[in-house]
Amino acid sequence: MKTPAVALVTGAGKGIGREVARLLVEKGLEVWVAARNAGQAAEVAEALGPQAHAVTLDVTHEGSVQAAAAEVEQRSGRLDVLINNAAVLLDRADDIAAVPVEVLRHTLETNVLGVWRVVQAFLPLLEKSAAPRIVNVSSGAGQLSDPGNWAPAYSVSKTALNGVTTQLAVARPHMAVNAVSPGWCRTDMGGPGATKSAEEGADSIVWLAVEAPQNLTGKFISDRREMAW
Repeated sequence: MKTPAVALVTGAGKGIGREVARLLVEKGLEVWVAARNAGQAAEVAEALGPQAHAVTLDVTHEGSVQAAAAEVEQRSGRLDVLINNAAVLLDRADDIAAVPVEVLRHTLETNVLGVWRVVQAFLPLLEKSAAPRIVNVSSGAGQLSDPGNWAPAYSVSKTALNGVTTQLAVARPHMAVNAVSPGWCRTDMGGPGATKSAEEGADSIVWLAVEAPQNLTGKFISDRREMAW
């Protein structure tokens, strides 16, 4: 019997991350439900069944990230798919002059440095995979070609995350490394008036994690199609 692929999803305690974890389990993957809130992670993993495992992972703390990587290595031995979904949205002001520097600092800590930290910790496990994939959950708000005027700190963090994605894709050409915009989704972050459900937002993420060509890398994806940076 073929061993199922192993995936880890950060920020999987709720919202899009939870939907991604659910859909990956449905596709037969062994899924690590990673969340800062241990109770949320455990609740989701239990609901998803024996193919799902809970792990506490706070992307802003090196010790937490390293402990999570050690647990995955001990129990699964490798990682085939890393989905960096954990993120914060701390500002909604239209005027960049109204956003305190500390808000930007905290946003970058989670949305950019957190991804950097997680990638570095899990790369040794990804190197054990025959077809490793990294999916960075970005946003259209980070586009340089079509900039908006909303949540400047969040937008800048996603632009930076796109930069991390391209750098990593070049550094690890044997891996499929892509950024993806799930769109405006009805989650705690997106609010009830968003145009997409969490499941719809998860679709392209899961596609990149499981179905997209392995040689598709270094791209920015939305609705399973390449979008401009």
